[in-house]
Amino acid sequence: MSSSAAAPGANLKIDGSRLWDSLMEMAKIGPGVAGGNNRQTVTDADSEGRHLFQKWCEAAGCTMGLDQMGTMFARREGTDPDALPVYVGSHLDTQPTGGKYDGVLGVLAGLEILRSLNDLNIKTKRPIVVTNWTNEEGTRFAPAMLASGVFAGMHEQDWAYARTDAEGKTFGAELERIGWKGDEPVGARKMHAFLELHIEQGPILEAEGKDIGVVTHGQGLWWLEVTLTGKDAHTGSTPMNMRVNAGLGMARIMEAVHTIAMDHQPAAVGAVGQANVYPNSRNVIPGKAVFTIDFRSPDLAKLTSMRERLEAEAAEIAEGLGLGISIEPVGHFDPVTFDPDLVTTVRAAAERLGYSHMDIVSGAGHDACWINRVAPTVMVMCPCVDGLSHNEAEEITPEWAAKGADVLFHAVVETAGIDG
Repeated sequence: MSSSAAAPGANLKIDGSRLWDSLMEMAKIGPGVAGGNNRQTVTDADSEGRHLFQKWCEAAGCTMGLDQMGTMFARREGTDPDALPVYVGSHLDTQPTGGKYDGVLGVLAGLEILRSLNDLNIKTKRPIVVTNWTNEEGTRFAPAMLASGVFAGMHEQDWAYARTDAEGKTFGAELERIGWKGDEPVGARKMHAFLELHIEQGPILEAEGKDIGVVTHGQGLWWLEVTLTGKDAHTGSTPMNMRVNAGLGMARIMEAVHTIAMDHQPAAVGAVGQANVYPNSRNVIPGKAVFTIDFRSPDLAKLTSMRERLEAEAAEIAEGLGLGISIEPVGHFDPVTFDPDLVTTVRAAAERLGYSHMDIVSGAGHDACWINRVAPTVMVMCPCVDGLSHNEAEEITPEWAAKGADVLFHAVVETAGIDG
């Protein structure tokens, strides 16, 4: 991915106060109970947020495309309408107790780029398309990054439509109900490049005092669901040597997860975030335990090694305690290497603007991780307070938002090319 376009001047910046006002306006839709947002995918609140975004895009002179997964594409024409467009964006859906910036910053920064180009009367050679990907969060309908996954050919569309929520409603029916199921075939669009701005969702940039994270890689992931089967028994009257304790097995495997991740340092993490014992009664030794292990690393060899070692050690632990065991992979993607030329473009943009920056690996999955399979892709990150995200207390500063959007602006304009 190379660009022969001239770099924009250092004085080229977005309107930071307008971007912040847009973020605050969008945050009024689907308010959370503690200052954040609950605008889950394909809900009425999601529909309302989409209508506001569409209104803003049309006011900026864009045409709106909509595909069969409900992904929105706001296009600003270039002087060469036949040139492949530069895409920029993220997602507007949130967690049930989500923040105001996760995903939303990337979509509205893309809109702000178009508004700023209009203000400055700058024409780009390539069209620019601002994208709102449907169901990035995956909290109501698993898995995460659902629409971008269908776009990149990772999931079948019918399979995506059939995903169900906790109430048994299907994604496809809910998308149709809220009126955002488009006609455009998913994945039909060809991209010159895709760029995504996102809050870091981790503590590194703030701790290092850096304005910008230049994202070089995305971590790969294994989610492994472990089921241990023992025997329910009374906690008071069952002798210790006669117990088949699934809870004990879970505890020992959880300890092994931590040890395995520590043994693969640096650039490897592992934890159990979801765990249940059955029957989950105070005076019953658990006869069953079901829990999910989350291993991540940007290094495929480490990711593979952690999974293999866990499977071997977990089997030994189960055998030693007389437990039955099954391990089912329930989520996976390989590590992502973002386009080196686009990474260079982003790094140069930060330097040109005089913003402090560092290379960083994305710890979370993003739409860019799937789109990277079908187009040259890069991510830009800005700090967030205490690294907190997927929480209503998620916070960034207007300055962080503006600097991240400025770097995105420069990288998008350089990639699209200025006409004249």
